[in-house]
Amino acid sequence: MSLIADLVAALGPTHVLTGPETARHARDWMGTYEGSPVAVARPGSTAEVAEVLRIAAQHSVPVVPVAGNTGLTGATWTEGGLMLSVERLNRIREVRPEARVAIVESGVILSRLHEAAAEHGLYFPLWFGARGSAMIGGVLSTNAGGSNVLRYGSTRALCLGLEVVLADGRVLNLMSELHKDNSGYDLKQMFIGAEGTLGVITAAVMKLVPAPRAHATAVLAARSLPDALVLLNRLQAASGGLVEAFEFMPASYQRRLQAVRPDLGLPFDRVHEVTILVELGATSPALCDPGPDGTVSLGALLETTLAGLMEEGLILDATVAQSDRQRSAMWARREAAAEIGAAVKPMIDTDIAVPLDKADAFLTEVHRRLDFLPEGAETVTVAHLGDGNLHFSVYPGDPSKVLYDQVVSVVEDVVQELRGSFSAEHGVGLSKLNSMARRKDPVALEVMRAIKAALDPEGRMNPGKVIPE
Repeated sequence: MSLIADLVAALGPTHVLTGPETARHARDWMGTYEGSPVAVARPGSTAEVAEVLRIAAQHSVPVVPVAGNTGLTGATWTEGGLMLSVERLNRIREVRPEARVAIVESGVILSRLHEAAAEHGLYFPLWFGARGSAMIGGVLSTNAGGSNVLRYGSTRALCLGLEVVLADGRVLNLMSELHKDNSGYDLKQMFIGAEGTLGVITAAVMKLVPAPRAHATAVLAARSLPDALVLLNRLQAASGGLVEAFEFMPASYQRRLQAVRPDLGLPFDRVHEVTILVELGATSPALCDPGPDGTVSLGALLETTLAGLMEEGLILDATVAQSDRQRSAMWARREAAAEIGAAVKPMIDTDIAVPLDKADAFLTEVHRRLDFLPEGAETVTVAHLGDGNLHFSVYPGDPSKVLYDQVVSVVEDVVQELRGSFSAEHGVGLSKLNSMARRKDPVALEVMRAIKAALDPEGRMNPGKVIPE
């Protein structure tokens, strides 16, 4: 039998897509990568995923897992491979409020997990703009980050256990609910961030936390990036570590925001060089319950701290949200980043991480070394400043590959000198393979290749991604 016939026999005709039916899976949301899969298989259970992988092995066909397809690095591109969509693995198997865990399948959309946790007064603290379409399998496979990494960590820190189907169809049960387990290698960590190159994640045990009962949110203009870091540390000390987000929106970002989304407005009458969105979250009644005058202590704490910093001259201006509507407006400006980035092409986008006290050094040095950019080129930065993750983009005007490589090489040079990483939260996929070859420790690459060969000896799982030739 043919590959398609075998898949249809296993899944039924409605769950094997071919030809034009594959279009929505084959093209990434940015329109940068558009492949031609031989088919898209849509298994509805772990057993069906295992059967699909066994069929693919029999036919020697590469397998490319795909979840919400919100990635930015081409990790789901294929030419002639079989795409395996986890969209039907969409069950929340269990929410256990007392243990503060959720057992979910890999096709569960992130916002749906948020809603399920909220029903129990809990929160799954992974938050970013694509939460309405990104799926758990995808965020695990890329070790996604977002705005709350500062307080809660990235996806890796939020996962206790995994269920994975290996290339030959065997099911690896790592569905631990334990916070402590020293029984050998922590195998789940190999699959988180592996982008489907070692197997297909089908389910996971994810941590939940108490849902904040109150937020205090503000936009402020700082005198400089080093001053902003002082501000972050002061706020952490004053609040006992309650800062959930600390987002950097410099003048370049605000000018682009004004051009692309003028309806969202700007936080201040003038554009400042260093604008920060800060948010605190709390659960204790002492900080969350309104006092006799109707004020919430958490908000008062933020206002008092900012006022003191303003007296010191570290803050030039500040606006504290007085309602949910004002808070939403502040976040809308930050979460428009993807839309802003996609509005103008060509774009050279990077996703780098540096030590917290090196962000200013990175921006200063990278701009100095990009003096070769053609007239009219511009740069735009937006950052999860609290965890050192900067999204530095260049709009060069000239779309040539030569210029692209020059810009990326300069960024990598500066990042390496500052002991940072060329990939913070978006993964590697196709777009950062050259960076992996140039910048990853050679011994680390050898170990990665050995692991890949052990788990996928035929090299059929998402081939050509993450690990350079």
